[in-house]
Amino acid sequence: MRVNPDMSSDVLAAIWETQSQENTALQQMSTGKRVNVPADDPLAAAQMVGNQAQTSRSDQYLQNIDTLTSQLQTADTALGSAVTAVTQAITLGVQGSTGTLSAANRQQIVQNLLGIQSQLVQLANTSVGGSYLFGGTATTAPPYALDSTSPSGVTYNGNAGTNTVQIADGLNLQTNLPGSQLFQNSAGDVFGSLQKLITALQTGTAAGSATNDLRTAFDSLTGQRIFYGNAVSQLNSTQSFLQQEQVTLKSQANNLVGADLTKAATDLTRAQTAHDAALAAAAKILPTSLLDYLR
Repeated sequence: MRVNPDMSSDVLAAIWETQSQENTALQQMSTGKRVNVPADDPLAAAQMVGNQAQTSRSDQYLQNIDTLTSQLQTADTALGSAVTAVTQAITLGVQGSTGTLSAANRQQIVQNLLGIQSQLVQLANTSVGGSYLFGGTATTAPPYALDSTSPSGVTYNGNAGTNTVQIADGLNLQTNLPGSQLFQNSAGDVFGSLQKLITALQTGTAAGSATNDLRTAFDSLTGQRIFYGNAVSQLNSTQSFLQQEQVTLKSQANNLVGADLTKAATDLTRAQTAHDAALAAAAKILPTSLLDYLR
């Protein structure tokens, strides 16, 4: 058997190795991760790149959903108020269509209808965080303005565009209907019919026909409002999916790089014991070796 006459290099290597093991265990316990640098496990580190990218996308999608849910719910609430206002206008139109009303009574109804008209313009100009909801893709300025020179009584300053936002991988959601489609389309013109009713009552003619037109516009508006309820439902469904995906990704990440803290604590104890033993051996061997060298 060959005996190494100089054991100092072996002792120093043991000190370095046990110190490294001790540092590794301490780092795992402090970070909760088994893989803290790619060299710890190159394959797991590479897989974590994809995991983190997907997690980041899911976080962004969930943020998009939170913002959109608020916008869509606000839009739906505004349209609900618009439906109520149009219902009131129809009731006033029915009252104004009776031949027994005096001119003064008709003018009082006209004033009420003008108030409803102003209310509808305000609702059509609903905004969230400075973004107007019913202007198509023109979201920075109020889409509607009262205009006594217009046949419809208003001017639309928005456009016919729609906005689309990605809410999951491969899934884009249309997030709005333009005001021109909601309030003024070929199937029913809310503002145009309301202005027609106002004019009819002012002149004392054709109030019944104008009221019927307003009913048609009412049906069109209530039918299109369904878009917002469906969009919110899809957002809720997608949100649930993404939240479950995040749970899965977190579990996957833990399996890839998470530390077994019980094992790390045991490894730390073993490394400390081995390190102390190596230091004790060094205390005995290194001075002797140095003295021999000096001799």
